[in-house]
Amino acid sequence: MRALVITGPGEAAVQDVEPPVAAPGQVIVDIERVGVCGTDLELFTGEMNYLRTGRSWYPLRPGHEWCGQVTALGEGVDRGWLGRRVTGDTMIGCGRCERCRAGRHHVCADLAEIGISRGYAGALAERLAVPATALHALPDQVDTTLGALVEPGGNALRAFHGAGLRPGERLLVLGTGTIGLLVALFARSRGVEVHLMGRDAEGLRLARTLGFTGIWTRPTLPATVWHAVVDASNAAELPALALELVEPARRVVYIGLAGTPSTLDTRDLLLKDVTAVGILGGSAGLADAIKAYADASVDARPLVAATVGLAQTAEVLAGHRPDGAGPGPKIHIDPRL
Repeated sequence: MRALVITGPGEAAVQDVEPPVAAPGQVIVDIERVGVCGTDLELFTGEMNYLRTGRSWYPLRPGHEWCGQVTALGEGVDRGWLGRRVTGDTMIGCGRCERCRAGRHHVCADLAEIGISRGYAGALAERLAVPATALHALPDQVDTTLGALVEPGGNALRAFHGAGLRPGERLLVLGTGTIGLLVALFARSRGVEVHLMGRDAEGLRLARTLGFTGIWTRPTLPATVWHAVVDASNAAELPALALELVEPARRVVYIGLAGTPSTLDTRDLLLKDVTAVGILGGSAGLADAIKAYADASVDARPLVAATVGLAQTAEVLAGHRPDGAGPGPKIHIDPRL
């Protein structure tokens, strides 16, 4: 089958590889759509921290935001999965340790991440092997575009829940990339007053077309009460700003990752009695993200700027924006093309 393989920093190409065979407990999924994520970009450029710690290595087959159809079953898998449209959890725990048994498999000490770590082949390919325990069925109302947005949607929904907001309260989201906009969409659907801060007016244009009116840059940000702040940016200075801006005794949520270490003064955290929440992975949010897409309370499709074939993936990873792409931050890949 065809699959995208990253062989080193800045080096990626479609190769013919052996197709996966379903091991006991696994299924084979024919992939229909894959989202290109910032993590994929860091794996391609070589900037991903996992490459320095040995958790990831080249050659590497990326892709962890996906959907497709189950076409083969391994031993012990319920035959009801055959033919189902599905997406799946990126985080694959051992299933045996205390963390996994308690539902915290996303922080398992032996965690493997599909298309990211421990050599687990990803979805930027024609087919993917995945444990049946990681699958989530997609209802008919969730098309392929939304299906490949479930994984980032789960992350964003966890970030929103981490903010601890009630309807009518005010949220500030730092960053207008895919995750920031998804946090804003989920928050608005739950009755929260949403504001977004971006780098410049151009970057905030899509947020405005999505119907958000609280659109700011740092110089224009109003002095008001922020009942929660979500940092969904990759700017090293914004974690400290989130803490500075949030209302005392409320919450800041950190889901963005900067390329260099971020610092904040824990004295400010303590003296403001602020709760800081870190979000790793969308596991606990996937099911509810699917429900929100299915009932149309959240429509994330405008975030996808273009869908291209597998052969164009290396160009996308190298920073090329497809001709005719819309304003959204997300590029999708159809491995069938």
